[in-house]
Amino acid sequence: MSSAQRPAVASASGRGRGALDEESREWLRSLAVPAERDQALARLHQLLLRAAHAELRRRSAAAGIGGREQDDLAHQAADDALLAITGKLDRFRGESRFTTWAYKFVMLEVSAKLGRHYWRNPPVPMRGDAWERIPDRFGASPAEHAEFRELAAALRRAVTEVLTQRQRRVFVAIVVEGVPLDALAVEMGSTRNALYKMVFDARRKIRAHLAAQGYLGAEGGMP
Repeated sequence: MSSAQRPAVASASGRGRGALDEESREWLRSLAVPAERDQALARLHQLLLRAAHAELRRRSAAAGIGGREQDDLAHQAADDALLAITGKLDRFRGESRFTTWAYKFVMLEVSAKLGRHYWRNPPVPMRGDAWERIPDRFGASPAEHAEFRELAAALRRAVTEVLTQRQRRVFVAIVVEGVPLDALAVEMGSTRNALYKMVFDARRKIRAHLAAQGYLGAEGGMP
């Protein structure tokens, strides 16, 4: 990282934090001392880069990326996370270790970059029979297809009848069309956690509706 790209680091003193662990105190001290700051930034960048690579490897199969492209995304995520971290040092209160707090930034950057990557290279659009293919996604055998198709039709009606417009959009995109959470979060200007909770709430409403209609027992395996 060149000197022109180095982020400014706020002073670590006088923040009124609670007791910090020794490692976190050392990180804050070295990031605040001019004579040590460049070396501390380089060490922190390496930690973020390793975390970005590990997360991208974990998600590479689903994301469909690898090689040079994956390496570029890891560096971009680490660079942007470092800028975010050093710009928000005054928000670190020591509820966790400094490195744990820092890793959250790089995880967010990885998710955002994977989401944007999906829309730059979108898959072939889903055909209109996405709902009819739901039994296959649940591993239904040929003998079970009729029962599953009836349940899929009931599911489609439930989505229309019991979900809000926003819940429908999120549920259909993620559950029916298979759009990744990261990609949908970028498109909707939301977060993975917010969309995950929306899908969770939508599933709960749909299960209750299907159970009331006699389609699901107490366990209910779908959707």
